[in-house]
Amino acid sequence: MTKQDHPNIVIVLCDQMRRQAMSCAGSSNISTPNLDRLAQNGVQFTNANSTNPICVPARQSLLTGKHPHTRNSHHHWRMSPQERTYAHEFNESGYQTGYIGKWHLADVGRSRPVPEHLQGGFDYWRGFELKNDPFDTAYYKDNDPEPHQIEGFQTDGLFDLGINFISKSKNSEEPFCLTISVEPPHPPFTAPERYLQEWENRNVQIRPNVPYPSSDPPLNIISEPYSNWGSQENASEELYQQYEYHGDTFFDEARKYYAMVKNLDENIGCLLDELYRLEIRDETALIFTSDHGEMLGSHGYMGKQHPYEESVGVPLIISYPSDGIESGQQIHEPTCTEDLLPTFLGLANIDTSQDLPGEDLTLLMDDSKNSLERNGVLLEFVREIRPKHHYYEETWRGFRTKRYKYTVKGYDNMSVGAFTDWGKPWQLYDLEKDPYEQDNLLDNPDYRGIVQNLHGELRNALIRYNDDYALESAFGYESLNTPDI
Repeated sequence: MTKQDHPNIVIVLCDQMRRQAMSCAGSSNISTPNLDRLAQNGVQFTNANSTNPICVPARQSLLTGKHPHTRNSHHHWRMSPQERTYAHEFNESGYQTGYIGKWHLADVGRSRPVPEHLQGGFDYWRGFELKNDPFDTAYYKDNDPEPHQIEGFQTDGLFDLGINFISKSKNSEEPFCLTISVEPPHPPFTAPERYLQEWENRNVQIRPNVPYPSSDPPLNIISEPYSNWGSQENASEELYQQYEYHGDTFFDEARKYYAMVKNLDENIGCLLDELYRLEIRDETALIFTSDHGEMLGSHGYMGKQHPYEESVGVPLIISYPSDGIESGQQIHEPTCTEDLLPTFLGLANIDTSQDLPGEDLTLLMDDSKNSLERNGVLLEFVREIRPKHHYYEETWRGFRTKRYKYTVKGYDNMSVGAFTDWGKPWQLYDLEKDPYEQDNLLDNPDYRGIVQNLHGELRNALIRYNDDYALESAFGYESLNTPDI
């Protein structure tokens, strides 16, 4: 095995970073020179989506390449030790595999190690389940139950561990596949002091869909201020009561969010510099993405799990200085979480015997394909078991094309184990004319043909991907997966 044919793979996974929070994505709030450099020397996917925009389901899909609906995945779901992850694929192909940082797939709580049989097959482990406090993070080595405290800020410490792994692996005859998984910019929104000082009182431009007129605060924001989260061992009910941001509190939270992104960008720069210093940049593919986005006030919400672009939209940059890949490309085809595993394998020239639902995006990167053999991607929210959260006893599905997004929503009464209200047409947005999703066109007669077509596309996607979501009859289509009653 040669590294020319099987390059090193470095996956940087952050948590809750919206697609729009980079200067290379057009943000006027922040300069991200290192992410921009990554995009300039790689490919930026401008319509990348988190299929199920909440931590656990998104991570399950990233690790296994399988849709969350095939696992009934939710926020307190444990991934089976029998699941085949990309670590197994790389291990069997002669790679060293390493995982550093947040896991959130074992459901063991914040202060216990992830057992070895739940570590997804990685042969080097410096991980933890979750912390949600970037100034109080401990990780665990392999199967050692002793915690190792990170001094200072989590992102800095985890990137240091990643760079150390890469340095030690440089001279190995085997290529490596390393994942660095950091929680920031997940709440609580905070950062090292120099970043907070840099962002203090800085003007932040809010998106047009944030309901914040000059005299009124945003409305209907469900959440305690995120700055209070870190002190909670287990989230209490009070955290999820309605809270209206007054004065500059909302803008303070936004500034802290961008301060965390700035810190992340600088760590990306350190990682890139180390690859060049070690003279292995040309044999290393670097992927940057997030598990889901952050609403940050858009449509009056904080957090994730909504079908809006700020929540489902994630950054995806793939940088590999290969002769066959043109640097600086922007690819506008919609992508989904299930595309990531096939793409990791495609970058490494690894064939798999698995029947995976996603697409290998390297075929777009090297011009093997002009477009994907699908008209869009399936979006889904499978299940919410926490009573104080959005979509408790509700579910939604969506179909996202390059231009349009169509969604349906239903009521899922898990106490009786059955749908009591099937998925009904909910939203239609023309993302080309209305990128901030402020004009729901579902009942607009001018879009009747489009919504009818998209309902059919969604219905076909549910069938293609073996999703038993109960879809009500609409727009001339029969119902799907609904029982005879």
